[in-house]
Amino acid sequence: MAQLSTIKLTHAQTIASAVLSVQTPSEGFFEITREVSGFLEGAGAREGALLLFLRHTSASLVIQENADPDVRTDLVTALAQLAPADAGWVHQVEGPDDMPAHVKSMLDGVCLHVPVSGGQLGLGTWQGIFVAEHRSAPHRREVVLQFVGACAQS
Repeated sequence: MAQLSTIKLTHAQTIASAVLSVQTPSEGFFEITREVSGFLEGAGAREGALLLFLRHTSASLVIQENADPDVRTDLVTALAQLAPADAGWVHQVEGPDDMPAHVKSMLDGVCLHVPVSGGQLGLGTWQGIFVAEHRSAPHRREVVLQFVGACAQS
C-alpha cells in the first residue's frame, strides 16, 4: 500500500545558474555530487528543484550507486556490450568510439532533475550524480546547473 507524506508548499522565488566544467580522463563514471552540493550551498538553496543539463552528445548524466566502484566498472562493461565499437557503424569521422558514445548518451540521457529539501539534494543513501564519459580520450564536459526554488533568508 502506498502512503503520501504531508504536502509542503514553497514559493519559487529564485533561479540560480552556473556551469560546472568536468575534466574526464577517459571512459568511465565521474562523480560530481560534491561539486553540485557546493553549488546549492553557494546559492543558499533551501527548497526546490535542481536541473542539470550536459552540453554534449557523447557523454551523459546519471544518478547511480556511489558506494561500490565495481558498479561503475560493470556499467561501463554493460554499455560496451549494448553499443560495441566494432558494430559496423557508418559514422566514423571522429573515431571508432564516437558513434557508440552517441548511442550510450542516448540511452543514459543528458539531463536530470533532483529535488532539494532543507538545502540538501534529495538523493538516496547510496546515490550519487555522475558524468558518464563514453569516449576513450580525455574531454572537458560542461554541466549546466540550475536551481529553481526558495533560498535561505539573508
